[in-house]
Amino acid sequence: METFFAFYVLPALIILLKSVVLIVVLLVFVAYILYADRKIWAAVQLRRGPNVVGPWGTLQAFADLLKFVFKEPVIPSGANKGVFLLAPLVSAVLAISAWAVIPVNQGWAIANVNVGILYVFAISSLEVYGVIMGG
Repeated sequence: METFFAFYVLPALIILLKSVVLIVVLLVFVAYILYADRKIWAAVQLRRGPNVVGPWGTLQAFADLLKFVFKEPVIPSGANKGVFLLAPLVSAVLAISAWAVIPVNQGWAIANVNVGILYVFAISSLEVYGVIMGG
């Protein structure tokens, strides 16, 4: 029983923990890139940027996420409901899974494969299906 835990469960938990940490870091990074984008466009248009939610508007992306989650979904009448709703999930999962072979730090590649660049190309070619599913 101890060898099962040491050889199978523990490595799986380490990979899961690395995956969760990587996803959280990427999503927070994207939120602050959006914040910077809004601030830059506000400066270009000579107006104040996002400054309502949180200190200096830093939580604007999270407020937009909450607004998006609670909106009523609009599904086209000719679309298959299940396929249409799964399209963003397919695109997001494929985009995040491409990061599995990218070494972020020493020893921080979730999957250490020798053909990592081919994996990234294969995953990015599958992104088309998410777009096709969404219409």
